[in-house]
Amino acid sequence: MTTYHFILASEKFLLQEEPLDESLRERTRHYAETGKEIDFWLVREPAFLEAAEMSEFKAKCPRPAVAVISTNPQMITWLKLRHEYVLVGQFEAPSATIPDPLASLSAV
Repeated sequence: MTTYHFILASEKFLLQEEPLDESLRERTRHYAETGKEIDFWLVREPAFLEAAEMSEFKAKCPRPAVAVISTNPQMITWLKLRHEYVLVGQFEAPSATIPDPLASLSAV
């Protein structure tokens, strides 16, 4: 199993009110300059919130929700410092309750 770290907030907050796209472009550029493989993903209506162990996050986050998920805890810390009003957490996947860490409940 892999540990996935995330920031979580409402879609309106992260995608409309905050400059998240700017932060992700900056981080993508940094990764390219340092030869690092991308290890973060933006997921709308993340399915991991349906797992019983994520009920606290689900209850606290306005819907529709958006998460940035990463296998790199420093990436999530970096985002948290730039986007103060987000929830931060982690989970293990794949597991019985979270088979796909990047699954979304929204239709594409």
